[in-house]
Order: sequence, then C-alpha cells, then structure tokens
Amino acid sequence: MFRYTPYDGSKRPFSIGLEPVPQERWFDPDERFAEQLARKRELMDAMADVVIHSEPETLAAQAEAFGLVAAHLPVAHPDLYRAEGGGIALQADGTVCHMTPDEPPLQTISRAVQEDLVLMRKGEGGWRLAAASLCFPSSWSLVAKASKPMAEIHEHVPGYAGRMGQTIDRIFDNLKPGQLVARLNWSVYDSPELHHSRPKQMSPQMAEGEGAMLAGAFIRVERQTLSRLPESGDLLFTIKIHHDPLRLLAAQPRARELAAGLAEQLGSLDEAQLRYKGLMLHRDQLVRDLGSLV
Repeated sequence: MFRYTPYDGSKRPFSIGLEPVPQERWFDPDERFAEQLARKRELMDAMADVVIHSEPETLAAQAEAFGLVAAHLPVAHPDLYRAEGGGIALQADGTVCHMTPDEPPLQTISRAVQEDLVLMRKGEGGWRLAAASLCFPSSWSLVAKASKPMAEIHEHVPGYAGRMGQTIDRIFDNLKPGQLVARLNWSVYDSPELHHSRPKQMSPQMAEGEGAMLAGAFIRVERQTLSRLPESGDLLFTIKIHHDPLRLLAAQPRARELAAGLAEQLGSLDEAQLRYKGLMLHRDQLVRDLGSLV
C-alpha cells in the first residue's frame, strides 16, 4: 500500500504544509530499508564528492546531530537498531555506525537510515545549506546548491520568491528545540532510480498512447522533517523518498479516490508549476490515464 498520498486532495501543491509530528515518527523505516541503505552506501563509495557536503565549521553540529539520532533510533525502532557504545548497530547484519575522523558525522549516521540528512545554518545571507548527506535528490544537485542560501536553492520554485520564502524564513527562525514538523510533496518520474540530480525530464514517448503513463511512470513522494539542534541552533532536515510505480495505483484500497485526487491536482497546475514538475508534455496523457481508474 502506498505509504503517503499528498496528491489525494488533502494537501495543496506548492504550499509549505508543515505539520507537527510526534518524536517517535522522526524517522520512517519501511520495507525498503535494506535496499535503500545498500544504494546509499554504493553512492557514497562511488561518488562521495557528489552526495556529501561538509563545511568544516559544522563538524561539531554534525556530531550533535549524530548523537541525537543515535540515541533516538534504538528507542523508537528497537527491531532495527541497538545502542553500540557511542553509536548504533543495525540488528539485521551487525553493521556499526561510530563517529570516526575518516568521514563527516552526518555522513556516518546517514548510512544507518533511509533518510537523507541536511544541516541548515543561519549566516549573514540567511539560512544556507551548510552540510548534507544527499544520496536521493529529487532533481537537484548538491554540488550546485552547497553552501547556498535558501533563496538561491529555491530560485526556480514557483511562488517561493516573496511571501512563501519570507514565511519559511520565519518558521526557521522561530522553530524551538524539541519541536518536530513534517511536510510532504510529490512528483512524477519515468525511472525507478532514487538518485535524480538532473532536472525533471521524462521520455516524450510516455506522453503518447493510452495507458503509457500508468504503465511506465513512478509517483515519488518526499517526506521531509525539520527540527532544531539544541546546542548549535542549526536546523536538521530529514528527507525520505517513497517511489512507487503508478501501475500499482489500481491495486490500492482507495484507488479511485487517489486517481481522482491526483488528476485534480494535475489539472490545477499552472504553466510554471507544470514546467517545474517536468510535466508540460505529460500532464494531459496522465490525466486521461488516471481517468480510466476513476
């Protein structure tokens, strides 16, 4: 069953949509736990310069994040983790995650969770991306965004400049330690690959032929959480990817409702929003295909 469905009409596209969540739901392991951890390790080993960013001045804050996450996971998910000295071990295979001088602490703890981790720090230019372990980007490049302020990171997001950006800055400024908030967003891809650092661009052939989108597309949902580190005051983002074949939508218990909700949201997107989501050529065919489920 699809775990999150923000396209069902319960959320509005291109809205902030932050909601409080209980601390025990900070991380969100699922049936793809082992598969996604293996993929993250592959990417870190093969292209660390692409998926890891670490400003030297953030190492203490990264260590703080490591400690908080390592303390949380064995309590919240004892079936998957156990405490191991100052770190944690995976119950399945005994893999141990301890801080070492060999890699940034954020990278080390990211090896143990499906979520990507991003550390935001406030400076003269506002909140910037100061450190990250980002293996599963949704059409953006960590290399291009590293150490950039929020306004530059989101310069192509429709509606971000102005009120949305100002509201997000206030949320970042006012978030208190101990508060945990989360949001969801969705996009559509033509590949099951989790590492998408290039702009969204689906195959033109998928826009041709009845049923082509349902047969070959994937609905990708990001679950993001945001919290403040109590000692450094930096903000820690977690980003969890749920990537499901659209062809499985018909087998969901709420298939008609989900198809209708996604079709309605697609229909409401303006040209700038469609372009951002990479759906200029594909929206109409996808709506038609979803109509067959409704």
